[in-house]
Amino acid sequence: MRPRFLFIIGFILFTTNSFAQTNWAKDTLRMQAIVFAGDTMPMSVLQNVYVYNHLTAAQRERIAKYNRLRNAVYVTYPYARKAGIVLNDINAHLAGINESAARRRYINSREKELKNEFTTPLTNLSIYQGKVLMKLINRETGNNCYDIIKEYKGGLTTRVYQTVAFFFSTSLKQPYEPSDEDRAIENFVQEVQHMYGFNEISKMRNL
Repeated sequence: MRPRFLFIIGFILFTTNSFAQTNWAKDTLRMQAIVFAGDTMPMSVLQNVYVYNHLTAAQRERIAKYNRLRNAVYVTYPYARKAGIVLNDINAHLAGINESAARRRYINSREKELKNEFTTPLTNLSIYQGKVLMKLINRETGNNCYDIIKEYKGGLTTRVYQTVAFFFSTSLKQPYEPSDEDRAIENFVQEVQHMYGFNEISKMRNL
């Protein structure tokens, strides 16, 4: 009886120990740890927490102005590029023509091209976009539109254009200061150039 009793006791102890080890293994969680000041501590990465709040009236106004200017640059920059290419080419030719009559003949020969670059785009633009376009033409040529028209068509025509601009609440005399008040416009221009790349910018010459 004694050996049989000891066998039963041993079997019970072995089974209990195995069950305890099995439960212990199931209850163990593997996780990351970090050693800080000599102590090993559990570590976990928490999910991002996003906090939202309603925009103030001032913030909404700034965003609206930002989007309006950005849209205007995206719309008008291709026109400014085309106009700049034409005007710079004309200026390069005029640099070698000193006779007034010859200069007028050359300008007249490209008058239709000038009208296409200045007049046609303006009919499809808003007043605000037209103002941005004049600034961008200044950027591409180094001259404001008033000086350009004065050179090509004379003072009387320039005054007519200036009067039209007055009724559209803007002016042909639009300076361009990329390091000052026009910094945002310059940033948007760089954005457009980066987005389309130099190949796309070159294609604008043939539009």
